[in-house]
Amino acid sequence: MAGQHSWTDEIDQTVNNLFEPVSRVLTDVVFYEVGLFGSDFPLIVGWLAVAGLVFTVLFGFVQFRHFPLALRLVRGRYEQPDAPGEVTHFQALTSAVSGTVGLGNIAGVAIAVSIGGPGATVWMMLCGLLGMASKFVECTLGVRYRDIDARGRVSGGPMHYLRKGLAERGLPRLGGALSLLAAVTLLFFAFFGGNLFQVNQSLEQLVAVTEDHTSFFADSSGALLFGAVVALLAGLVLVGGIRAIGRVTSRLVPAMSILYCAACLVVIGCNAAAVPDAVATICRAAVSPDGVAGGVVGALIVGFQRAAFSNEAGVGSAPIAHSAVKTKRPATEGLVALIEPFLDTVVICTMTALTIVIAGGPLYEEARERVAAGEPVEGNAVGISITSDAFETALPGFPYVLTLAVFLFAFATIITWGYYGLKAWTHLFGQSRLADGSYKALFCLLTVGGALLSLGTLVDLADAFLFLAAVCNIIGLYLLAPVVRAELRKVLNYVRRKDAGDSDEAIEADERAAEQAESAEDITLAK
Repeated sequence: MAGQHSWTDEIDQTVNNLFEPVSRVLTDVVFYEVGLFGSDFPLIVGWLAVAGLVFTVLFGFVQFRHFPLALRLVRGRYEQPDAPGEVTHFQALTSAVSGTVGLGNIAGVAIAVSIGGPGATVWMMLCGLLGMASKFVECTLGVRYRDIDARGRVSGGPMHYLRKGLAERGLPRLGGALSLLAAVTLLFFAFFGGNLFQVNQSLEQLVAVTEDHTSFFADSSGALLFGAVVALLAGLVLVGGIRAIGRVTSRLVPAMSILYCAACLVVIGCNAAAVPDAVATICRAAVSPDGVAGGVVGALIVGFQRAAFSNEAGVGSAPIAHSAVKTKRPATEGLVALIEPFLDTVVICTMTALTIVIAGGPLYEEARERVAAGEPVEGNAVGISITSDAFETALPGFPYVLTLAVFLFAFATIITWGYYGLKAWTHLFGQSRLADGSYKALFCLLTVGGALLSLGTLVDLADAFLFLAAVCNIIGLYLLAPVVRAELRKVLNYVRRKDAGDSDEAIEADERAAEQAESAEDITLAK
């Protein structure tokens, strides 16, 4: 086995050495930092947060005003069985959530609380709330400009709305360039961040939890078996397309979220007396953190950064899943989509943070001391260890539960990003059986590779590519905001009339008449 380990290490080293210069340059550009009140502030995080703030104001605090309507939509209150699309509102939501809920909610939160102090939790929540508005805008556009082929298969996402939407606005060249760049960046992340990294990290947790009993999974043979099983399961789901992904995630995402949140509640319940102090500590540390580099701004930066990485609002990935929804009115899915950052960041991340603050144990205290001393605290392994330590205070067997949660999170992310990557691939290489089959074969091969190799530089490069996609995407969102405003008006009018008892046929007839009148007016003005 020593020889097998050596060849995997050699491939790792060769690939990392090959791509490291590119990764270093692109990472320095995409995650460029400026000094802000004694802290380093990544401009890309500001780009995402400002977009969320702008869209929150521009659409009249849509995430708060229309949140009850979003819940009614996801429950199927206004479903139309004859609407074009492939999945229900609920399935589209769970498919998109499965691409964001993952290690960032388990390990990333622990790192945020360690580096930015407990107060980073408040800023994570704020960034998540702002991100809800960005998700509303991009997912409305995803449905508005989607393509549906003769077999009823849907293709959507930034590749489509940037190209078609900006062409409508008289900017075809800009739209073409941005859509091409969005497809390339999302495809690269699908291969390495949404696939290879997820397999690698879930295997690491499995090795850690079984190391006292067996060394099988630490060996190349065990890693190969693990990778092959995950690749087979992912391949079976991907063959079924978004319908199969929707069926799987509609069961898997609620199950894993309930499992994880239940564990959080057990820990919080066992330490109920400490909850008021923990909440007070989080709120106090948000405005006056002790031992955090940069003080309040330092805590804010860390909180915003982890939230942005966790919920991906404004990046352009989620509209690919949401565009497959069965609906005749694009803004209905935009409203459903705004629930996603709420679940991911406001609920799950906050529960993790509260659990760590209440029962963080020695690892959390050690991490806080290292931060106060100016030492770095980073890495998913450290984050998972801190989270696991907190849970084990009330659940002695929690590492096994955590291993299951990590695997479920990772698998859901793999199949969702497999679908995202497929849509980017077919946008670049055309929609054919050959293109479809070659992508799925390559994706599954990389799944096996993720168990054998770490390729850390490629994963870092994938992160840079993902947030480079956010630059392209948000430019398009700003330019296409008037389209979203018009779509929102249509939905609110539909809901008002539907609640008043009007039939779908009558509402649709009036909508067609209004569109024809608007089109005639545009022609008159053009003349």
